Formats: sequence, structure tokens, C-alpha cells
Amino acid sequence: MQAGWRIGSLFGIPLFVDSSWFVIVLLFTVANRQDYSQWGPTLSWIAGLAIALLLFASVLLHELGHSLVAQSQGIRVNSITLFLFGGVASIDQESKTPGQAFQVAIAGPLVSFSLFFILNILAQILPSSSLIYSLASELARINLVLGVFNLIPGLPLDGGQVLKAAVWKVTGNRLTGVRWAAKTGQFLGILAISLGLSAVLLAKSYGGLWIALIGWFVLQNAGSYNRLTDLQEALINIKAGDTMTREFRVVDGDLSLRQFADEYLIGVETIPVYFAASDGRYRGLVSVDALRIIERSQWESQTLNQIVQPLNELMTVLEKASLVEVINAMEEKELPRITVLSPAGAVAGMIDRGDVVRSVANYLKVPIPETSIRRIKEEGIYPPGLPLPALAKTMV
Repeated sequence: MQAGWRIGSLFGIPLFVDSSWFVIVLLFTVANRQDYSQWGPTLSWIAGLAIALLLFASVLLHELGHSLVAQSQGIRVNSITLFLFGGVASIDQESKTPGQAFQVAIAGPLVSFSLFFILNILAQILPSSSLIYSLASELARINLVLGVFNLIPGLPLDGGQVLKAAVWKVTGNRLTGVRWAAKTGQFLGILAISLGLSAVLLAKSYGGLWIALIGWFVLQNAGSYNRLTDLQEALINIKAGDTMTREFRVVDGDLSLRQFADEYLIGVETIPVYFAASDGRYRGLVSVDALRIIERSQWESQTLNQIVQPLNELMTVLEKASLVEVINAMEEKELPRITVLSPAGAVAGMIDRGDVVRSVANYLKVPIPETSIRRIKEEGIYPPGLPLPALAKTMV
């Protein structure tokens, strides 16, 4: 989440504020100023704004706790964004072990609890009748609530991440941990929506709307975790051998460039991938672009074997490679397709982005028109809303 405005950086981590942040700061300012009315209208507005800003400063420190622990594990943190419901750290990839995942998850609540104790100690040495005492006491309470609330065991909350790490540790399967924590998050989201709406309808307490809104946020994000886990499971379980197609042709490497052009290129609308072979061995990939830069006068004397790109110079994957490896290899070199090799080192097939999408759709039993697959193959880009490269990168 990087919508909005960049406001700076901390420890090399870009900081953003979403447009919704300004709305919640205004609402918190208006709601809290009434608690400080005894100090007059001007100070009450200043105090209300101060509490709103300090709340989000606390949220920022909470997210920074997650981020710094992630960085200590060698994980890149792309950004921290403040928005309507608090803050979120965009972390580049998953922790490698359940223990490390637990450390990242618990770091945020530990920061909040630490702030609670520090602010409580500060309040003890301040005059109880002062405005600063009231602000320190209120901010301490907010951090206590923030820490406890985030430990609720359901995604996307930190407690859900802790639950994920625990189930991962017990079962040995990270995806199982995510599913448990996501389902718990969905249950808690539905419960919060029900309680919030009941408070509004039965008790005429309009604060229940905020509870219902938080429940909706949790429900939506927990569902997103479930869908994301389905995709991750597909990328791990589907192998290159299940995805590849045999949309390539093998030609005699001893053919002259003229013979090759006359027999295989002239009159062909869509040029397939060609590999040259001779003496029973694959010699390499025939580059039509390389053919074009050679003088026509040399087409009679040169053979395909002289212009091929050898297999050992190509970016390739084995049939047993997962789609995670396939996608990352293609994105690393910005390849439109990748060559799949058999265990014996022979060319077994080719994979392009259309093949990847078709394979994932089949695994998830999601119908996708063949016309869409053909368009993906032609354009060489994944459809919007299917962040396979970004997802595969996090799973390295």
C-alpha cells in the first residue's frame, strides 16, 4: 500500500500517508478535544490534534518495530503507510522460519506495550492537574489498547501473524498457518460487524458503526489472505513440466541460413521457437533476430549451428522446477518465455506468461477464456489484478 504522499523516511524505509489518514485525524481531533474543554477552546483543539497526531506516531513506531526486525532478518521493507485504520508495513518477502515470523509479528505489540510503560512512568512525575499529564496518560492508554487489540488472533492483525507462526511451527507448513489465521480473522470480522450493527440498532450507540467498520476491514483482509494463500499454494505445487507446452520446432542445425529461411520463415505469419540439433544433440536456440543482421550474401555459406545460442547460455529450468522458480527466472531476465529441460538435458518444452496463467487457473478451477490466454501470450504481460511476479518474489 503506497497510495498517497511520501512524508520522509526512517532507517531507509519510505513513509507514506494515505488520503484517508487526514479524515481520521480530523475525526479524532474533533472527538478528543471535548476531553480537554476545561483548558479553553484554543488549547482543547490543540490537545485534540496533538492526541490524534501522537496516536499515529505510536502507530508508526509500532510498524517500525515490525520493519526493523524484518530488516535484521535480511528482508527488505518497501514502505510504511499510515491510513484510515492505522498503519501497514510493506515487507518484501516472508520470514524463512516460524520463529523468525513470530519475532516480526510480536515486535509491533512489544513497542506499543513499551510505550505504555514509558508514558505511565512519565505521567507519574508530572503534575496531575496539568494538560501534559492528561495527554501522557491518554497516550499511554491508547498504546495499551493498540497493543492488546493487535494481539487478537486473526489476520490481518499481529495476533493472526503470531497464530500463523504457531501453527506453522506445529504443522511444519506455512500455508496451513496462514489458512488457520485467515479463517479466525474472518470469524472475528463477522463477529465485530454483528456486534457493531447490534449496538447501533438495539442500543442506539453509533460508536458501533466504527466497530462494524473495523470488522469489515478485518473480514476483507482475512479473505484476501485466503485467496493469496491459494495462489501461493498453486505456485509451489505446479511444476514446470505441468505448465510447459511443446510450441517449438526442432530443425537440422546443418541447414544453411538460406534453406532455413526458405523452408521455415517465408509465408509464416507467426514464427514459432526453433531449436537446432545435429548428430542427435541439441545445439541451441535459433535466433531469428541474429539471422536478420547477417548479410544475405552469407546465408548460403553459414549454417544454423554457427548462429545458435547454446543451451548452456540460455536461462532454463528443469521440469521439476516450481512455478515460483519459473516466474522469478523469467522476470529476472525479462524473458517473454523460458526453456524447460528434461532431466537428461534435452529441450522438453517452453513456458510463457499465458501458459503460467492457464496453469494457475486450471489448478484453482477458475475458468478463463482461451482468447484471454492468447492475448496474454501476444502481449507478454500478466493481467491486472494477478500479481504473480510480486507474489513469487516474496516466496524466494
